[in-house]
Amino acid sequence: MGIAIVFIIFAAVALVGAVVMVTTSNTVYAAIGLLSTMFSIAILYILLDAHFIAMVQVIVYAGAVMTLFLFVIMLIGVDRPEAYGPVAIGQKVMTVVVAVGLFAVILLAGRAAWVTGSSAFGTPDLNGTIENVADELFGTWTIVFLSTVMLLTIAALGTIALAYFGEVSDDEEATL
Repeated sequence: MGIAIVFIIFAAVALVGAVVMVTTSNTVYAAIGLLSTMFSIAILYILLDAHFIAMVQVIVYAGAVMTLFLFVIMLIGVDRPEAYGPVAIGQKVMTVVVAVGLFAVILLAGRAAWVTGSSAFGTPDLNGTIENVADELFGTWTIVFLSTVMLLTIAALGTIALAYFGEVSDDEEATL
């Protein structure tokens, strides 16, 4: 019962974050919606006993990718107060009410008996363990993994070369 409640809560948070990300015109709000969706998906991975994938989700996507997104957003200048627009009436009150409600639901779900891990249902399921992921990644999918590494390395080198050699001065542009 507790797992179902946690699933419902974080599935709803993921959906709301995704809708906010797609529908809002403010890029900071869109990034926050994406961040809440990524964290919620990590919780859903934990419910599926895929702890390694959940940590990769948090570290890579919610950490590195969101840091890059927020850096770009702040670089283009939407962090100024005039970029946010007017605050809706009752927005802060609604935020507090929703936060207290979610916290109460999480506390109620925590009082129930929790069944953690798939070993409680019989044989252990090793789908999300580090050993299983490593066996698949460096065993079955080695060529694909190394090809992806080479592709990303070549793309990074090409980007650096374009940035370094692509700068054309006004005098060179006039002669072209």
